[in-house]
Amino acid sequence: MGYALCMGTCLICKHTFTFNPVKVPSLRIDGTKEPICKSCIERANKEKVAKGIEPFIIPDDAYTACNEAELG
Repeated sequence: MGYALCMGTCLICKHTFTFNPVKVPSLRIDGTKEPICKSCIERANKEKVAKGIEPFIIPDDAYTACNEAELG
């Protein structure tokens, strides 16, 4: 059994970070899943809540390695 951890650039702040490739919050841009770092998604959630909008769901393991079986 193995694990997978991705490294990429945040769509919003452009910082490099590691994440679970299956569960990281992201947006699709031209068909490509673009990851969003924890700091940026938490900031976005604060803004959404302040406007009375439901926040994005952040899985507990969105920024940790995933089991290779999850990659499908």
